[in-house]
Amino acid sequence: QVQLVESGGGLVQTGGSLRLSCASSGRTFTSYAMGWFRQAPEEEREFVAGISWNGGRTAYADSVKGRFTISRDNSENTVYLQMNGLKPEDTAVYCCAAGQLRWDSRLNTVDYWGQGTRVTVSS
Repeated sequence: QVQLVESGGGLVQTGGSLRLSCASSGRTFTSYAMGWFRQAPEEEREFVAGISWNGGRTAYADSVKGRFTISRDNSENTVYLQMNGLKPEDTAVYCCAAGQLRWDSRLNTVDYWGQGTRVTVSS
């Protein structure tokens, strides 16, 4: 089993920045590609960013490319999402996900989910 706990969400103005963290415990962190998904009110959950087990590969949704950066620290069992240039349409609950070891740029198979952290961007 893997437990994922997100933190770092909050309220920010348009153009602001937030850094989300996801701490993992349980099975070996490097056994998984990691990612972030988000779900806005009355919307379906969507992929935001993914990172391979060693950080060598990353992928982003077109809507966040150039503004968000995913990274991981395997010594701390933590994955991060740095969000800059936030827009009201980024408002959502952001969830951390542990995917398959084999790289999949959209993390179509997720083994474990975190509970999520809310991000609200005011206009």
